[in-house]
Amino acid sequence: MAPAARTYLSQALDIMEQHSLLRRKVDWTDLRDTAFAQAHGARKPADTYGAISWALRSLGDAHSSFMEPEQAKESLESPAVDLHELEGRSLKNGIGYLSFPGARGSQEAYDQYVQRGRAAVAKADENGACGWVVDLRNETGGGMWPVLAVVGPILGDGKVGMFVDADGKKYTWSIKNGAPYLDGRSKGWDDARPVARNSPPVAVLTSQGTASAGEAVVVAFRGRPRTRSFGTPTDGVPTGNNAYRLSDAALINLTEAKDADRTGRTYDAAIPPDEEIARNPLARDRDDVLRAAQDWLLKQSACARP
Repeated sequence: MAPAARTYLSQALDIMEQHSLLRRKVDWTDLRDTAFAQAHGARKPADTYGAISWALRSLGDAHSSFMEPEQAKESLESPAVDLHELEGRSLKNGIGYLSFPGARGSQEAYDQYVQRGRAAVAKADENGACGWVVDLRNETGGGMWPVLAVVGPILGDGKVGMFVDADGKKYTWSIKNGAPYLDGRSKGWDDARPVARNSPPVAVLTSQGTASAGEAVVVAFRGRPRTRSFGTPTDGVPTGNNAYRLSDAALINLTEAKDADRTGRTYDAAIPPDEEIARNPLARDRDDVLRAAQDWLLKQSACARP
């Protein structure tokens, strides 16, 4: 291997060995030997991309990935999610409904997401929602913090979850005045307008399309009083990633922590709902998952009718 290629591959493997969630379970001597064998004869950094991708897959976390420079650039410049998918409305009997797509793009796109999402909450809460449906079935991942900045007033203030790394170190997610914080540090958004009713009952909807950051939001609702989930198990990557830019602008997205709920329970696989309900693809006009969620909410004291 040429020195430039060897140095590049070594630096990538060093990042994995130092920061991977599963670093204590990996035979690093074997992984490095195999990666260098795969990159045998490499003359430039780009010739090692295949070996780096293989090494990331070999970590076994099912979430780490590699992006070549052009892919990384396209990812950063790609259009943000269609905010029309971020919906808020009032259902029958005073239930508020929120539907979340994944939050992706630049900081500006995140800010637009939060602005539109908070407006959706206000619209759904115009008449004082007695309870809430938080639909995460199409929350396919991206950034977790913009979503928490929207649902913060519904989640309620206090600790809502945490990251737990390979050493057992915990990084706390919390809500203060409706806005999200990590280890006491603001994630960048002002206080949110409170919802009309304090500590309302919440039904969370999930599917296999609920992934990554979407699963983190699911975890944030786990252990919350007056909360129940409906649908099908999530995708199965409720873990936290960190991005490392290499010398040629390629990116390593490395899984570094498990998600954990407010009780300390960690997650690293698909999260089953409290009530598993498969949506019938033949009944396009009927949403059995949403119907079950509404039925449960209407049995809660806040929404029950005399």
